[in-house]
Amino acid sequence: MSKVTEVVEQLVTPILSDLQLELVDIEYVKEGKEWFLRVFIDKDSGVDIEECGMVSERLSEKLDEVDPIPYNYFLEVSSPGAERPLKKEQDFVKAVGKNVFIKTYEPIDGEKTFEGVLTAFDGKTVTVDMQIKTRKKTVQIPYGKIANARLAVVFS
Repeated sequence: MSKVTEVVEQLVTPILSDLQLELVDIEYVKEGKEWFLRVFIDKDSGVDIEECGMVSERLSEKLDEVDPIPYNYFLEVSSPGAERPLKKEQDFVKAVGKNVFIKTYEPIDGEKTFEGVLTAFDGKTVTVDMQIKTRKKTVQIPYGKIANARLAVVFS
């Protein structure tokens, strides 16, 4: 994690705690000539534009005080959306029973991408039931081999 995202996490955590919101992810990226600081927040019932605005205002004040970023940048506070990333163990626990998309660092059973229903997570292994044409396949994915994961929207 970069120094900027670590500082931002320290600054935003008490704000989110105060508003009973959860930090999903922080990105500090350069796109073209512009720098963007993106903070993704959520709660069980979802977040609205007012909550994003409150977090943005309070975080902006803290960032002005601490001034951890030497460049001009755009601050964006938003919900992660329907395809929310799964970053922490707690995210995987909450996602049990939901559709997920997972990429691994190295192949497991010859595959590096998996999409299906997350049926279990024990802290070490993620279990995904995949539908491959007419057959069902259960895959055990070691948690440490997951490069990235997110919820997956399924259109029926």
